[in-house]
Amino acid sequence: MTEKGVARSADAIRTESAIKVARVICILGIVYVHSWTGLTIEQSKALMHGTQSVYRAVLVELLGRSSVPLLSVISGYLVVGSAMKRSYGSFIGGKARAILAPMVAWNAIAILMIPTIGTLAGMQVPVPRDAQWFADELVALTRANDINVQMPFLRDLFLCMLAAPLLVRARGWMLGIAAALVLAWILTEWHTVLFLRPPILLFFLIGIGVRRAGIGPKLAQISPLLILPAFLLLGGVKLWTVLEGPIVLGKLTLSMQAVDLVLRFAGALAFWQVAWRLAESRFSPIFWRLEPYMFLLFCSHLVMLWLGGPLLGQVTGTLGAPIYPAYLTLQPALVLIATLLLALLLRRLPGPIGDILSGGRLPRGEDAARRPTLAVSRG
Repeated sequence: MTEKGVARSADAIRTESAIKVARVICILGIVYVHSWTGLTIEQSKALMHGTQSVYRAVLVELLGRSSVPLLSVISGYLVVGSAMKRSYGSFIGGKARAILAPMVAWNAIAILMIPTIGTLAGMQVPVPRDAQWFADELVALTRANDINVQMPFLRDLFLCMLAAPLLVRARGWMLGIAAALVLAWILTEWHTVLFLRPPILLFFLIGIGVRRAGIGPKLAQISPLLILPAFLLLGGVKLWTVLEGPIVLGKLTLSMQAVDLVLRFAGALAFWQVAWRLAESRFSPIFWRLEPYMFLLFCSHLVMLWLGGPLLGQVTGTLGAPIYPAYLTLQPALVLIATLLLALLLRRLPGPIGDILSGGRLPRGEDAARRPTLAVSRG
């Protein structure tokens, strides 16, 4: 093997390791977006400019929402290999089992548990209204869920997968046109039930482009002195729009969509750089062990927060209480512990139950502890 070939192989190994790391830090960050506050929307607005609310906004925008685009990029990156090697029916069937079935199963669990237990406990929880409500809660048919608010990501990701076999075979200029059209769609703020969150499709397309161009390692090696300051500056702008409203430049109101989209680009790149560096650190084996549980955490964490948040909140208090910031900071870790316990329970249940609820991702034996190899084509 040539020196150039060795270099490519090393980059491929590190890329797979970085993908594992990225999945862990990004999905744990999502927990902050849905973190328990114990307050109603009106009460939260009344405390919007308090120190704790600002701290929570920093966690939500910089560690939560800013990390989500990288998950879409990773999905697009990985799908290139799997979509090229399998027939359309086999590919879609696999994605239905890995994405759609867990989404529906966890939404059904949420519909059964949260309104019932929440109402009996005197909590303010979404309650069934009509058939349309059930349809939207089960598959996010026309809008985002009221309970499992994270599930539109899986819903839109599955729609991306339906088109993936065509997208991965398209010419580069075709992908460019598709990305430009989706970008225009986002900036014009046109709403349609086809995609509830169009940025997911945009970053999915970017992931395909990054894989085909082979520039993943090059993006990770851009100087952090260029990326992190830009990310923090854009994050500051986004926080201003969250706390104070749209920024007005003379007679021009800066579009919230534009601010959010640019921050998402910077966030995806910043988190990829962090993951790339952690992939070769002494902490990397921890991420390899945790990564197989991340999809289960993603699917289940809202149910955990709806039910467990108020219980622990009786000790810590709600947003504004003296020790609430510690509770807020630790929520991803607490959800992770609950997820690992849930995984132990699922292993004791009949195999199909665990496979459905985890998308078939729970590790067996020591698989999760193994260092990544060159098999980066898993979708």
